[in-house]
Amino acid sequence: MNDNIIYSETDAGLSQFFTKIYSLVGMGVALSAFVSYLMLYPFRENLIAIIANHPWVYFGAAIIELLLVFVASAAARKNTPAALPLFLIYSALNGFTLSFIIAAYAQTTVLQAFLSSAAVFFAMSFIGARTKKDLSGIRKAMMAAVIGLIIASLVNLFISSGMMSYLISIISVLVFSGLIASDNQMIKKVYQSTNGQVGDGWAVAMALSLYLDFINLFISLLRIFGRND
Repeated sequence: MNDNIIYSETDAGLSQFFTKIYSLVGMGVALSAFVSYLMLYPFRENLIAIIANHPWVYFGAAIIELLLVFVASAAARKNTPAALPLFLIYSALNGFTLSFIIAAYAQTTVLQAFLSSAAVFFAMSFIGARTKKDLSGIRKAMMAAVIGLIIASLVNLFISSGMMSYLISIISVLVFSGLIASDNQMIKKVYQSTNGQVGDGWAVAMALSLYLDFINLFISLLRIFGRND
């Protein structure tokens, strides 16, 4: 793939490809939100019981979720029929684990973080889809930064520094904002490199990347806005 080629913005097929990907992202976010709602309201007592008496359920789900995202990504890139079901299963499981995080914050804080995340997401998506500048270098830098953030987060589990957590959240907002823009440009590059003959697996793969960008952006903003919750 030639990373320096940007596909025509007026191509109808490209617009359809974008629409398909964003429809999948919307499905994933909606499914996660629905499962989180179920855990936070109809099954709130179960959530509290897990937190109080069975925390291993949450950690077990988090580990399965981590493994599942790699499996779903691999299936998508291989264009297998299992890619979409795996993406939806991952989205549902992520909604389950997100409910434990959201439960720690006030409803107004959650709403503020979600609306802010949506605004940043669509703004950076527009920039990524429209810019003529090659963002592949930025993408590589942001992916390297993600590894650094993971390491810093693991270290902070042991030192429990509120200031470090706050700084990680701020940097995360910048990193995932950059990834949103570069992922949108990547959609155009993938479409161009295949002359418009893009398999459904690629649509799921790009949807998964954008979904992860949005969720991580939301969690980072939630921690920033809810620092005093």
